[in-house]
Amino acid sequence: MSRKIVIIGANAAGVHAANAARKTDSKAQIILIDKEPYPAYSRCGIPYVLAGEIPSFNDLTAFPPSHYRVMKFDLHLEAKARSINPNDRIVLVENKEGNIEALKYDSLILTQGADPFIIPIRGHDLPGVFAMRTMDDGKAIQEAMKTAERAIVIGAGFIGLETAHALAVNKIKTTIVEVVPYILPALFDEDMADYTQKKIEEHGVDVVVGKRVEAILGKDKVEGVNVAGEEINADIVVMAAGIRPRTELIRGLGVELGVTRAIRVNPRMETNVSGIFAAGDCVESQSSITGLPCLYQLGTNAVRQGTTAGINAAGGYAANPRVICSAVSKIFDFELGAVGLSEFQAAKVGFKTLSASITGKTRAHYFPGGKEVKVKIVAEPILGRVMGAQIVGGEDVAQRINMLSVAIQKEMTALELSTADTSYAPPVAETVEPVATAAEIVAKKIRRR
Repeated sequence: MSRKIVIIGANAAGVHAANAARKTDSKAQIILIDKEPYPAYSRCGIPYVLAGEIPSFNDLTAFPPSHYRVMKFDLHLEAKARSINPNDRIVLVENKEGNIEALKYDSLILTQGADPFIIPIRGHDLPGVFAMRTMDDGKAIQEAMKTAERAIVIGAGFIGLETAHALAVNKIKTTIVEVVPYILPALFDEDMADYTQKKIEEHGVDVVVGKRVEAILGKDKVEGVNVAGEEINADIVVMAAGIRPRTELIRGLGVELGVTRAIRVNPRMETNVSGIFAAGDCVESQSSITGLPCLYQLGTNAVRQGTTAGINAAGGYAANPRVICSAVSKIFDFELGAVGLSEFQAAKVGFKTLSASITGKTRAHYFPGGKEVKVKIVAEPILGRVMGAQIVGGEDVAQRINMLSVAIQKEMTALELSTADTSYAPPVAETVEPVATAAEIVAKKIRRR
């Protein structure tokens, strides 16, 4: 009898789990269930379609239809898993016609992702209020943008900033509202956030921090928002206040949740219930720096976790490493990224830190086209181990974040990083890499202690 693998959720984690399972067991029956009408696509690309930088939502499709046929996947779209019986290993699935099918499984992989957090304030259900999560969300926002003149984005994480960028480049007057006293609170310290905010404001976007949206105004449609007693007009309101792991399907099954309220798994992506694996945005990760649970809800992690879950669900063996939480983005004419811990995050879990930041150039100072890059490095103050970094610059931020990710993985000290043998050529790099310069300043601070 061939192994039966059912995967609930057919986006990044789910499809990569299916790919890995097929490579591990060529004869397995692999069934993918997803409630959306589209096969796997890149959620991260949605703001860039709205900005006109990607021509069409169709370009976000991750795999052509032929991929599912060649890999012999049984893909069920517009279908919803209604319940799981872990004792008999059965999933009840409802299709778009309302028919219920009982699917037997040997291994079940939960990759159902996360839901956008819709702040339950007055007016949150008015026409003109949107989430930014699915392709249908993107299409609805794109339609609303055709007649909109003003927009409010609630939340100043990456999704919020990318959405504001898309609205602003379409000549829609945009305001970002963030309840925390500075933008990007999950990634940046206040100094780097303030630097980024100024760059955003240079592009005509208003940024309001440290204030809460108390209500969304309007009778039949959105007309504005109330922010700390002040009314701001708007035709569009986008909720970008984060996402919450989707776990309602496993309630009452005994599947353990972690302190983050996401599904707890071991390094093989197994839950505590036999035969059930999980991966992606619904899963809790572990930080390699602190050893503590964390949420790392990005596509890179979803793909790695899905691959691990797929191999193990198909009878192979793989283990997923702990995470360092690398993240990058691009808005307007600059890039931004972070990896590891910020000073604020380190202090929350009891670490003392030292840090330094410098502003350099991405090319030789005399070579035309060089762009400013600001680098901040965070290290622990005794041995000097690098614990995190934040970068804002005109280009090449992603590769610098990748460099720092490896440095943190290998537990390099600031002194070791400062002596990195980096490359140089006038059109592409300065003689002294800005990351190395920032590390050198941190190392000097440690020596003076």
